[in-house]
Order: sequence, then structure tokens, then C-alpha cells
Amino acid sequence: MNNIRRPAVAGLFYPKDREELRETLAGVCREINTSTYKPYAILSPHAGYVYSGKIACKVYSCAVSDFEKFIILGPNHRSVGHPLALYNGDEWETPLGTVSVDREISEEIISHPLFSYDNTAHSYEHSIEVQIPFLQYLLGRNISIVPICVGDIGYSEAVEAGHFLADVIRDKNYLIVISSDMSHYVPEETARKDDEILIKAMESLNTEELYVKAMTYGISMCGLLPAVIGIEASKRLGAERGVLIDYGTSGDTTGDYESVVGYCGMVFI
Repeated sequence: MNNIRRPAVAGLFYPKDREELRETLAGVCREINTSTYKPYAILSPHAGYVYSGKIACKVYSCAVSDFEKFIILGPNHRSVGHPLALYNGDEWETPLGTVSVDREISEEIISHPLFSYDNTAHSYEHSIEVQIPFLQYLLGRNISIVPICVGDIGYSEAVEAGHFLADVIRDKNYLIVISSDMSHYVPEETARKDDEILIKAMESLNTEELYVKAMTYGISMCGLLPAVIGIEASKRLGAERGVLIDYGTSGDTTGDYESVVGYCGMVFI
């Protein structure tokens, strides 16, 4: 019997009813980006769809049409399990159905001592789960994923992990998905100012600047280490720049600009 990772946040971050989820996705995908890119990696937010779904759909809609295989790097918000944890199972389920876990590539990845199988890291984590319905909705075909939950590792380890991932997927037509929100629970003006600093570093693919400035200024980008890994992998595969697709904050939805979370969508080409 297949080992299936069941939804943990359906009904919280997105609807748990299939038809309601499809209607929600249709709504947030009304304003898509009509440009098309052939990226090595993308960055997508992972908040509830009511807050960041439009930005997520803009980046997915302009970047994923040529792919069927995805490595999804998400932060480990609960800090449980192995710090670079792959899912040891066969499928991930959402209300839209199941997607396959690429066991062959997963086995190659865990041959590196930085990585390990650890399902506890994935048990309740939302950062990877919320990305999958966008792929199912927009592509409408069989896809496979390699979910990697990223915990507390150092910058040099993240760079090494990114380079290794690039070598594993080279010439295999994988897209790397970096799951990250930006500044958390700060005034709107602060979020936009701080997030611009990190976005500029990502546009130039400068992961050292990204990491150091986030740490130095205390900018709470939750997917910082997934971003270092994904951008380093994309650089090794041939990326030359990052392109900002869209940016916004939770204040755009709630009207509360005193304490916001920032969201951006980017492609690395």
C-alpha cells in the first residue's frame, strides 16, 4: 500500500472541499501574468490563499507550463525533524487529488549526508503543501514532486545543498519551487523597505548578501534558507538574474497596515 501524505492544512490555508478549492483557485488566478518564462527556479508565497494566492498564481502561471517535475523547498516552521528532510513516501494528497513523489531522484538526493528522509518534518508543515494545488490546477496533468523541508542549517550548508541539488537534476527538466513569505508582523512601510533590500539581493542572485542582510537587519523572511538553496542551485544550472513578478502584503486584503506579512513572487532565469 502506498505511503500517502494526507493534507494537514486543508480547511485552514485553503478550502478542503474540492469544488470550493477549484473556485478559489479560479478566483485568485483571474489576474495572471501573461509573460512567459523558462526559469530554473521560482519563489512563491505560502500564506492562506485569501492573502497571497493572487501573487502565487501570477508566478506559477507565467513559469510552469513546460514542467512536470518539481523540487519544492519549504521552511520548517515547527523546527521538528531533520534539518534537510525529504518525504519518505509515494504520494502527496490535496483535495484536487494526489501527486507522485519522485522516489528515484529522492534516493539520489539522500545519498548526500546533508539530506535525510524524515516524515515528521512534513507532518503538519504548510509551506510545501499549499504550493501543490496551484500546480494541479494550472497544469491539469500528472506531475511529480520532491518535497524538501528546510530547518536550521548554516549558510555554507545551504550553498552546498543547492549545488548538490543542481548536479542531481541537471538535464532532467525540473523546476525548483522556493516557498517563502517575506517580512512578518511589522508596519507596512517597514515591510516594503526591508523586503526591497532582500528582493534586490535575489534579483542579483547574491545569496550571501541575502543571508547577511536578513540576519543583520532582523528581516523575518521565513524561507531564507530555502531561497539560498534554490538560488544557488539555479545559478549552478545557468540562471543569471531574478525577476520580480509581484509584491504585496496582507494589508492589501485586511486593510490593517500596522502589522503585515509581505509576499513576493519571483522567477530566476
